[in-house]
Amino acid sequence: MNTQDKPIANPLVVLRKEFDDWAVLFDPDTSHAFGLNPVSVFIWQRLDGRHTLADIVRELREACDEVPPEVEEHVREFVADLLKNGLAGYEHPAP
Repeated sequence: MNTQDKPIANPLVVLRKEFDDWAVLFDPDTSHAFGLNPVSVFIWQRLDGRHTLADIVRELREACDEVPPEVEEHVREFVADLLKNGLAGYEHPAP
């Protein structure tokens, strides 16, 4: 996965915001739930097929204070976990 990839959230997965900007992702196909911290929610909300990973990192740096230098690696790993669990993917153009 490179920083120009444009991941998209699985439209079947439900995001339920909880208290203090934390949230839960629920996959109805597997009945699995995944807890998200506020930064993960920020990233999830940008998985729309239009934002590249580089765009997400840039917006995260603009929106948050004290972003660690390794943020790009953390975003890549988080999105890779979402892809591995079927919570996100990539849109492919119709043939």
